[in-house]
Formats: sequence, C-alpha cells, structure tokens
Amino acid sequence: MSAWILGHKNPDSDSIISALACADLYRRRGLDVQARAQGKPAPETQFILERFGLEAPEVIDSVAGQDLYLVDFSDKAQAPADIDQANLKGIVDHHKLGDVTSSSPIECVIWPVGCTCTILKRMYDYAGFDVPASIAGIMLSAILSDTVIFKSPTCTEADRQAAQELAKIAGIEDIQAFGMEIFKAKSAVAGTSARELIFRDFKDFNMNGFKVGVGQLELVSLDLVADMKASIEEELARVKSEEGRHTALLLLTDIMKEGSELLMVSDDPVRIAKAFGHTEAELANGHLWLDGVMSRKKQVVPALEAAFKA
Repeated sequence: MSAWILGHKNPDSDSIISALACADLYRRRGLDVQARAQGKPAPETQFILERFGLEAPEVIDSVAGQDLYLVDFSDKAQAPADIDQANLKGIVDHHKLGDVTSSSPIECVIWPVGCTCTILKRMYDYAGFDVPASIAGIMLSAILSDTVIFKSPTCTEADRQAAQELAKIAGIEDIQAFGMEIFKAKSAVAGTSARELIFRDFKDFNMNGFKVGVGQLELVSLDLVADMKASIEEELARVKSEEGRHTALLLLTDIMKEGSELLMVSDDPVRIAKAFGHTEAELANGHLWLDGVMSRKKQVVPALEAAFKA
C-alpha cells in the first residue's frame, strides 16, 4: 500500500502543490508514495494546475492505518480526525512545530522560510535530482502565492533564490507579471458563497485550550468583496458557533495596500483587539484594520497565542 503525502485542511496552493512536488521527489528516491489532499483546489490552485498541465490530488478524509507524510502543517487541528491512527513517517513544513506525534523516528524537515516548496527545492538539490518543468512551475507558483509575490514578512532570500531557479526551469521570464496572474485568479469571488470564501484558506489552532479559527482571503482589492461583507460576517458567526470554537477570524488581505482588515466573532473580542495593539474603543463592529499585516503565520498566530497565554 502506497504511503500518502498530505497537506492541511482547507488546502491553499502550497498545501496541494507541496504534496505533489514531495511525491515526485520521494518517488525519485524509490519510495512508494501518492499525493492526497483534504479538499478540492481553490480557484488559484486550479489555475496553477491547469497552467502546468497537472491534476489535483485525490481528496481523502480518513488516514487510519495509513503510512503518512505531512507537508505544510503539523497541527492535529488541521489533520483528519483519525490522525492518531495513522503511521506518521515524516514532515516537511515551514510553520511552527505542531502537536502531532509518532511512535517511531521520522524524517522531519522544518525550516523558517516563506513556503514549503522552497524547502522542497532545497531537498531536490540536496538529493541531486532535477526538478521537472511542470513541477518547477507549480512550485514557483506556490512560492509566489505564499510570499505574496515576495511582499510578505515571511519571505526570505532562500524563497527569492528558489523562485528564480524554478522560473528558469519552468520557462517563466517575468516572475512579477506571472505572480499578478496568480493573484488575479486568487481574487476570483464571483459565484462563490460567503462560506466558501471563509474556508478557502482556514485553519484551526489550539491556543491554550481554546479553539481559534483563522481564515485568510488575499485579494488584489478589498472592493471585490465590499458587497459581500455583511453576508461574510453572518457566516463567520455561524462558523464560530461550530465545533466549539472560542473565536473565528477572517483576514481580508489587500496585497496592493499591504494590510489586512480583520473580521472577528469571539467570546472575548477585547482580548483579540489587544493582541494586535488595539483598544476596545478602536474595535468597531468587530472590524480592525491591521496595517502592514500580510502573514497569518508570522504576524497573526504568534500574537494570538501570546494573548491566550496571558
């Protein structure tokens, strides 16, 4: 039985693409592996896969009894419910180390860069394997997406270098222009429900015993969702009431203005406001403008974790 390589729930581009790239790399190493996903690709991811002629991984919701490699996450809250019944074999990730455990030693590569695909490019290089052109194209796309075309504070020189090398392999001459194509696809909201937008890139975290969900929707302009904001807020309240969540947040990130509007529904909204240096008086109708905030991983989750430990 093939081992599975799996990204997090509500998969973004890096989650799906790193599973595909990691599967290619591990098969070259002689491992019997298949990429899997915990959801269908979002419009951006589908655009990328079609652009380079690749198919999305099969969607699964159970991993019991399965040999399993994780990419782009290591938190149980972002895994299938039966993750403890799987045989964890490895992790490749660029986030903080989560709470998954294993019964035997695993192969683990965690590196503080902007994208899991940056790590995988280094792993290809270390193993001495060439990256196929189609895989290079999707890996480049994931880096551009996760680093917001190098604008995110998570972006490192390693991400820029990997992107340049992958672009050459994939035949992409203008990285910035290609990045804007990706974000135009990512900004597609027509015909999409409020719930689909919230869960397009949504992650749950255990913060000192409290379940906190944080979604992020990156757009070329927040005007694209101006007419939908009321319905998004209504749906966010329903999301908060589900699965015992203490808080449900949605970051509406404007990649051109380089900041995010934070929508929140919480049992303790003042705590959330203070986490970002705002007072209760500044908390207007559950909205906060967070200037310069582009990264959930580096700028939002650590601030929230500190607030819930206080």
